[in-house]
Amino acid sequence: MLTGRLRPGATALAAALGITALSGLSHTASAHPLDALTADEITEAVALLREAGRVDDATLFPYISLKEPEKSEVLAWEPGTPGPRVVEVHYRSGDGAFVAEVDLTADSVASVEPADGETMILLAEFLTAMELATGDPAFVEGLAKRDLKPEDVFCLPLTAGQFGLPEEEGRRLMKVPCYVLPTGSNFYAKPIEGLYAVVDLNARNVVEVLDSGVVPISEDAWGYTEEEVAARTGSLRPEMSPAKLSQPGGSNITIEDGLISWDIWRFRARVDKRPGVVLSNIDVKDGERWRSVLYQAHLSEVFVPYMDPDAGWYWRTYMDSGEYGFGIFLTPLRRNVDCPDYATFLPAVVHQDNGEPLTIPDAICLFERNIGDPAWRHHEIFAQSEDQQVPAEGRPATQLVVRSASEVGNYDYLVDYVFHQDGRIDVMVGSTGLDAVKGAAAKSMNDAGAAEETRHGTLIAPNLIAPNHDHFFNFRLDFDIDGQKNTFMRTGLVPGTPEDDAPRRSFWVTETKPATSELEGRYKVNPMTPAMYHVMNMSAEGPLGHRPGYMIVPNNSVAYSPFDYVNDMPMKRNAYVEYTLWNTPYKADERYAGGQFAFESDGSDTLATWAAQDRPIADTDVVTWYTMGFHHVPHTEDWPVMSTMWKGFMLRPFNFFPHNPALTLRLDD
Repeated sequence: MLTGRLRPGATALAAALGITALSGLSHTASAHPLDALTADEITEAVALLREAGRVDDATLFPYISLKEPEKSEVLAWEPGTPGPRVVEVHYRSGDGAFVAEVDLTADSVASVEPADGETMILLAEFLTAMELATGDPAFVEGLAKRDLKPEDVFCLPLTAGQFGLPEEEGRRLMKVPCYVLPTGSNFYAKPIEGLYAVVDLNARNVVEVLDSGVVPISEDAWGYTEEEVAARTGSLRPEMSPAKLSQPGGSNITIEDGLISWDIWRFRARVDKRPGVVLSNIDVKDGERWRSVLYQAHLSEVFVPYMDPDAGWYWRTYMDSGEYGFGIFLTPLRRNVDCPDYATFLPAVVHQDNGEPLTIPDAICLFERNIGDPAWRHHEIFAQSEDQQVPAEGRPATQLVVRSASEVGNYDYLVDYVFHQDGRIDVMVGSTGLDAVKGAAAKSMNDAGAAEETRHGTLIAPNLIAPNHDHFFNFRLDFDIDGQKNTFMRTGLVPGTPEDDAPRRSFWVTETKPATSELEGRYKVNPMTPAMYHVMNMSAEGPLGHRPGYMIVPNNSVAYSPFDYVNDMPMKRNAYVEYTLWNTPYKADERYAGGQFAFESDGSDTLATWAAQDRPIADTDVVTWYTMGFHHVPHTEDWPVMSTMWKGFMLRPFNFFPHNPALTLRLDD
């Protein structure tokens, strides 16, 4: 689970994230097999590698994570008994990049193999790329053309993607755009457009400096703190009487031995450097019986491709989770801003570049909320006579929210798992933060050349264009509906056939078809072809003889993406966005839709390539992958900071319970 205590000693990463280093609670042999690594376990794994002569003080560690046991081992585990504890360690040394498995139970290094790809980015590599760029004579000359010196700028090294070009071979590339150092809160307000460096992190040199010409730099600092906004606008809105959530009776959440329980729900949570929050063993209580719904749910990949073909922008096709990491960039949540004052806050244990453990305080918040909506209600208008009066009935709806927030570059992403008292789970992503902006000559759309400059974006402030882009979020949903023998179904709504003499000439009927193989289990959700998508256990019997299941209900998400998934490398690397839904048989090492190594990946190890095997998936342990997201056409209201935009989907019981689970709720006093 998420445990630890703080001590001084922040490194550069800790300082950047506003967090401190950690000395955590020791792992016990009876810990749950899916509990997060403690600080002591991270330290022990690195120490064992050091004792084996595999690493030294110069070694850097892009990724240290729990190596999950096979599901069968986890499900067979009994509380209080020793469980497997294996750590997956990715490390980089002068000899290259390696993947090690360290068995903490056996106190040994189980295996070490060369990494089959480029590992996640390290903070040290951000700093290296920036130093190399600003120290290169050609780059310094480009700054001088703009009356700038290296000490005047802040650079943001970015992953360069992969395009199958010969010059990419054997290199670990980042591209480095820069900004004029801010005088206030906004680090992105003054991009130095037309100048960037290409850095090879392996060779530690600048491969190329590209300078396409001087572009005017925005004059405005565009700060967004209260003080800066007041200075800019002259005043703030009149103070309002606050509307706040409160819980005077105290929390209904219990956390015991890492198990989180609330109302009819129980589950486990941990943080992983790559996906962020991972929820496991999600069970729901049906009467007196606990029933399994999901073995695991977590973010699988985040893909953000920009739509500007300009030389300084075409390569911006980030895989935010696989290249950078949602877990390492979790930011501390704030009371009364990110979460209610009464929320329960939990820290997360991650690690630094040198392999030392690190804590992020308040990385997760859990809170209950009643937003004023009814869980259900009915007022019988025909039973209000003098002889018979049936009182109106209803129950207030309360939710449990599990929230985290990751700042990946200029964007802030909130990830919510919302548990309802009627058996539903909402998976929501809130996108906010700052738009990535491009320097431009235009100050107004009335200026000559403005239409051409904004061909691939929107002028959102004088001299600033926000290019069009997409956000795709893929979630891995390992359903275990009453066990592992599950089947994915599509129930389409199709025209019914009326009888020849029937007065009613049009209606719809349902047509259910199970997905028997992976290629059959891909679906493009389209509102023009309405359907229900659900996972069912065909070997179990629910109420009235139904097969119990859960529906996946799409929300306000993308339904169309005009991409070439064969010839366009960024799309080939992220071909899972072609379909909203995928289904694969459970395989422990198929965890991330973008593959094990996303940095400079070539698309050969992805969800799309796994599914091409067309393995059978009917009546088996099926894993469902759901891609949601949105096309972002920026607008002036996005600047200087964006309002939070929520997208998501719902998991809803389908013939799972004998009646509405919210029926047994009590009416508040």
